[in-house]
Amino acid sequence: MRVAVISDAHGNAFALDAVLRELRACSPDLIVNLGDQIEGAADPRRAAAVQAALGAVEVRGNNEEKLWPGGRRSVPSISFGTWLAAQVPAETLSRLAALPLTARVDDLCLCHGTPHSAWESLLWVWDFGAPGEGGFYRSRPPLELRALVEPLGAGLVLCGHTHRPGATRVGDTLVVNCGAVSDQVDGDPRARWTLLDRRAGRWTADFRAVPYDVGGAVRWAQTHSPFGDYEAALLGSGEMTGAGLS
Repeated sequence: MRVAVISDAHGNAFALDAVLRELRACSPDLIVNLGDQIEGAADPRRAAAVQAALGAVEVRGNNEEKLWPGGRRSVPSISFGTWLAAQVPAETLSRLAALPLTARVDDLCLCHGTPHSAWESLLWVWDFGAPGEGGFYRSRPPLELRALVEPLGAGLVLCGHTHRPGATRVGDTLVVNCGAVSDQVDGDPRARWTLLDRRAGRWTADFRAVPYDVGGAVRWAQTHSPFGDYEAALLGSGEMTGAGLS
């Protein structure tokens, strides 16, 4: 069985184009989308349509929860939400807001952050560090991770949210964070997705990085949104620095 996993497309239709060309060439048996589908400014309407057409098994991300009534609280988030609502059809926003927190397919368990929250992360936890030094991700303590994963009784647990690919085993369960289609954090702007393969009852993960038309994405954002400068810095650098749009 081959499973293709995407997550955190963040409204970047240009990154999606490149990922889906490579993904379709692999002929997966199942496609999974782990959320944060449209919260970005590189043609989110087309990004929403492309993802809806995949027929993927979907869960909601923390940014889908911002589509709930009262889900946006900060001034930048409210401003972005107003623009996004003018770009993406209301029925699409409603569909995304209603996605489930988790999903199961055979021995796969799917979530965006953790099985209990779209805002938390499974493999890593955020450490704010010393004052003035900035924060960083650290590995979740092994016993904490086991307490979250073991009750699921899954052979494979898939998550996103952190925008960094990685994997570990908890007992007989493979836990995979698949990385992000858009908005990278490691200085490499390429789009990411993950191909999972199950042979003889065991799962393996192949993390993919795909070049895409970053310039086209930036030009779209600069032409059609008030967030072009932010997208230029974010997508061009591959570093998620500064305050986000949302």
